[in-house]
Amino acid sequence: MAVDEALLESTAANQSPPTLRLYDWDPYTLSLGYAQPVADVDMDLLNTRQWGLVRRPTGGKAILHADELTYSVTASEKNKILSGSVLESYQRLSQALLKGLEAVGIIADSKLKEEKKMPSQVSSVCFQHPSDYEITYNRKKLIGSAQARKKGGVLQHGTIPLYGRISRIINVLAYSSEQDRELAEINLRQRATTIEEILNRKFSWMEMASAIRLGFEEALNLQFFISDLNDFELKRVKRILEEKYVNDQWTKRI
Repeated sequence: MAVDEALLESTAANQSPPTLRLYDWDPYTLSLGYAQPVADVDMDLLNTRQWGLVRRPTGGKAILHADELTYSVTASEKNKILSGSVLESYQRLSQALLKGLEAVGIIADSKLKEEKKMPSQVSSVCFQHPSDYEITYNRKKLIGSAQARKKGGVLQHGTIPLYGRISRIINVLAYSSEQDRELAEINLRQRATTIEEILNRKFSWMEMASAIRLGFEEALNLQFFISDLNDFELKRVKRILEEKYVNDQWTKRI
């Protein structure tokens, strides 16, 4: 999360070109949305599994980062791909993600959702209910994404579950009863999916990374080169880590 935020600052200040970053997580980590209360987490259950906890710089609900590919896109708000409204830029990036999925044989969609959430359906889990124009397959959420804008820059990052039980996140969230937990797990399995579930085989991180890069190149007419973080970004990562992402008071401030 600190690297994503440092890249946001760097690309906004034109100290780096627009950047696509692809990564995964070790250990498994639960991330909370920027304004999500930490009370949504059962800390005892989380600690028993020795999973990490972090608060994202973007909004939304909880995500368990496990056996997935995470992407982030950072650029100046003047960049033609990320310019305009949040929805306009989100839809452009969705075309790249859809193209990447197509490269592995998945024809997904990103459109206005017919089903609207009722108040009783409000959940602490990001993948519980697809939002408008989020990427779904057969009405099940496949890619969860969120966007933040600050200091003249745009950050959009999201997660693509590759394999494993999509409902594992339910095991570390707080519920008033075990019955509620069981119902939440059933609901999540009905509304979210993984690459493995769709293709009937375990899909590697490298396979998906190659496909997503290809999707961005083809859908957005881009050409990438691989680079490391520059000196400015490395310094900012260290400072941001200290201020936020390894600061327990910041993570649990809400």
